[in-house]
Amino acid sequence: MGRSQETFNKKEVRSKKEKKRKEKDQKRAKKKSEGKKSNLNDMIAYVDEYGRISATPPDPDRKIEIAAESIELNITKNRPEAVQDYIRKGVVISFNDSKGYGFIRDLETNRNIFVHANNLNEPVKENNIVTFEIGKGNKGPAAMKVMLFKEKQETKEIKETKETEE
Repeated sequence: MGRSQETFNKKEVRSKKEKKRKEKDQKRAKKKSEGKKSNLNDMIAYVDEYGRISATPPDPDRKIEIAAESIELNITKNRPEAVQDYIRKGVVISFNDSKGYGFIRDLETNRNIFVHANNLNEPVKENNIVTFEIGKGNKGPAAMKVMLFKEKQETKEIKETKETEE
């Protein structure tokens, strides 16, 4: 049965698709008839010692033996000296009591870290030296457990505990 409701445009589109399909089949048949088969060796690429891609394999005479022990891997989590201290020291650069937030400059990294009044253990003012921990805030890193840094008082407490232990 014929396609009675087929418009001229639909016929054109269908005929173009058929023509493309036939051309593709002809190209495929032509490639097969030429007999040019792809070889795995034609697809392999080599990288030389400078990182350049080449078609020729590297010269085995120029090969350099490297001891596996001499290779250093830079993985920070396996090195105990790279473990960061969780309690940080910093200076309060600004704190607005009415709004309830401010910023602390970390003395080690010089980064500004957000601090909210809910995370304060003691009231702080600008230019106070404080100890804190870095935690996850709503919009990034935030200072948690913020306390005033009392170096002289801490050294006295340490001396007293040592004397009582002896």
